[in-house]
Amino acid sequence: MAVTLWRMCGRIPNSRQLLLLACLLFFFWCVTLYRMSTTSGGTEKESEILKNEIIQLSENYVRALARENSDIVDGPYAGRFTAYDLKKTMAVLLESMLERLNKLEIKINNAINGTNGTNSNVTNGQSMRSNYQLRAEDLIQGKVEQCDLTTQEKQLYPHCNTKIEWMKAMWKSDPCYQSYGVDGSICSFVMYLSEIEGWCPTKAWRGNIKPPKEDMSKVKFANVTTDLQALMKILVDPNERQSYAWIRMRIRRLWDKWTGGITRLTKKQNLEGRRRKKILVHLGLLSKQSGWGFAENQFKGGPLGELVQWSDLLSTLFILGHDLIVTSETDQLAGILSKLPAANSPCQSRADLPVHIIYTDIVGLTQFRKHVKGGYAKFRSHGCLLRIVDSFGTEPAYNHRVYAKAHKLVTFWGGQNLQPQQFFTMFPHSPDNSFMGFLVEQHLNDSRVQDIKRRDQAVVYGKREYMWEGRQRYLEVIKNAQLDIHGTVYFDQPNNNTQGKKSKFPSYVTNHGFLNGEDLHYLLRQSKIFVGLGFPYEGPAPLEAIANGCVFINPRFKPPHSSKNTPFFKGKPTQRQVTSQHPYAEQFIGEPYVYTIDINNLNEVKDTVAKILENKKFQPYLPYEFTEEGMLQRMNAYIEHQNFCEFQKRPAKWPPSSSIKFLLGEPDKSCQDVCWSKSLMCEPSHFRELNSMDPLTKYGVSCKSGKSMSDIYYPAYDINTAECIIQKEEILFSCVGQSASLQRLCPCRTFIKGQSALCEECVR
Repeated sequence: MAVTLWRMCGRIPNSRQLLLLACLLFFFWCVTLYRMSTTSGGTEKESEILKNEIIQLSENYVRALARENSDIVDGPYAGRFTAYDLKKTMAVLLESMLERLNKLEIKINNAINGTNGTNSNVTNGQSMRSNYQLRAEDLIQGKVEQCDLTTQEKQLYPHCNTKIEWMKAMWKSDPCYQSYGVDGSICSFVMYLSEIEGWCPTKAWRGNIKPPKEDMSKVKFANVTTDLQALMKILVDPNERQSYAWIRMRIRRLWDKWTGGITRLTKKQNLEGRRRKKILVHLGLLSKQSGWGFAENQFKGGPLGELVQWSDLLSTLFILGHDLIVTSETDQLAGILSKLPAANSPCQSRADLPVHIIYTDIVGLTQFRKHVKGGYAKFRSHGCLLRIVDSFGTEPAYNHRVYAKAHKLVTFWGGQNLQPQQFFTMFPHSPDNSFMGFLVEQHLNDSRVQDIKRRDQAVVYGKREYMWEGRQRYLEVIKNAQLDIHGTVYFDQPNNNTQGKKSKFPSYVTNHGFLNGEDLHYLLRQSKIFVGLGFPYEGPAPLEAIANGCVFINPRFKPPHSSKNTPFFKGKPTQRQVTSQHPYAEQFIGEPYVYTIDINNLNEVKDTVAKILENKKFQPYLPYEFTEEGMLQRMNAYIEHQNFCEFQKRPAKWPPSSSIKFLLGEPDKSCQDVCWSKSLMCEPSHFRELNSMDPLTKYGVSCKSGKSMSDIYYPAYDINTAECIIQKEEILFSCVGQSASLQRLCPCRTFIKGQSALCEECVR
């Protein structure tokens, strides 16, 4: 009947349509009241049908109203006697009708059931709504929405007020803001900043209205994938440079290891119900524009540590079942970013982006900014999506651009203003960053290597001739222990510049040249000692040697190497004191697999070699975190739990608080050292819980006064002034900062032996 009447109304002028429709709604409401009051046997389903008919007629009314007033500026702040005033009238009528229907329905049900005519649930529900929302009749009285932030909300969302002030000045700068409903009111700012960009709390305008439940039938879940050919189809070289050749070779060689690792992990840990992420992987170091020649030197003895890390990351992400897009050239990247919705829109929701996570390196991040016109701007406000593969790590002091500039710490690699845990490192040398790691290749269970016998030989860790300079006396001590010396040095073809130069390479060394993975590990299986020369720092080769049964001689540095005394570290965004060629092997492995010694002390070298040969312990050893299973477990935990797009200032949910212990350190001790002294790891994600005066006084210090400052030492207690100082700038929370006058308050975490990035509760 309603449809027929509406079609009849279509022949009447618009103004009369509106009047007739309003009368029709009133008549329909009266009929409904009569039917409900005289029919006691009506079902709940019939009641819902009546409500839906009223709502449908109301929608038709609003559409007609919109056509009648299409040339009038609309909105709650556009003025009086606009279409908005008529909509308010309609809203009052509709709200009143629906409320009366609800009351009648309750009374009829109570009469049928013989119960009292009151219903506390309805009353409570209405009062709760009135506390947080305006009713339609409030709007007709001229009231406007109030979206004021409470003190608690301002603390939980510290950036909200700043963003509101920006919106006041800039909301007209682009029409996209108005398309999201921004109309110049504070409430519309809060609505936009909460629903679209996530900077403000939704409760400030939603009240207690719960968001609609997600349609789980549309959610895509990640399923474990072991189809090697499907991954190879993704890793197609973008040009003739064969950029991915070495990566593809390593992935193929280790694929059986990866599939075995995921099989073992699924038996230990439930991997069902994980959401499938869309992940962009951009290998900036392989691009032609980088100028580093990684692609050209991948089979000529060039640095392979970064390529190892990238190949293992790609294997991990694919096997865990996520959707991958892989690029290495800026034109590829530009092509992907140009497909973004609302390409020129500054107010783009993260929900509109084609990816959930972006893995790149510092070179790739620079390319986002410099080479992709209009592309990086779309991601600039979504930097929380980035994960930076950063071999040596970036400390908070170098990451915070303003702080770095003020303290003369600016470098090419630093000043990114990301959360420090968005940097993913090769080894766990700083808890401020996330330890990604890599897979150490080994053949412990391969039948073809079980019968290989150890020989009295040592393999030297140094792929280029310059690394051997000044090490002849050191190597001769090892040779004199009746050990044959082997090398894997790649020599460039001689030219006019190299002819006539004295070689740094000892004549007694058997050189194998550049070896592929299998041949290198076969050589290591035959050998007893892997000899460090002091460079390169923190490569994968020592762990591979240990995994194949070699004992690693790890050169100790006195004094420690750092940016203050070693050219290699100058410009690196870290103040680390590197105490040996391989700090991880020194700290996390140790004897009898690793001997960290002063190689300039030839007597110590002689005694160490003799001790190694006397022990006759050449058993393979590999920490769990460098196995395929360990890396899969760790990266899955990061993907599932790390959320850098959470702007609400609240305690961290992960790692769980049950794994955290708070400690007050001694003066001049970093939180990294304070935690490690108790066999714990510093956990920077929980600094926020300590960043107030109460936790400081709780741990026994007496605060004469308190203040907040921006530096890498806080929260802390100043022993000279008796001041309690909290952190003003959260991305300066640091595990490594230390000061002689400060006792630092530190969040420390338990960890799994052999899986230092995770705790037992982290993987449940």
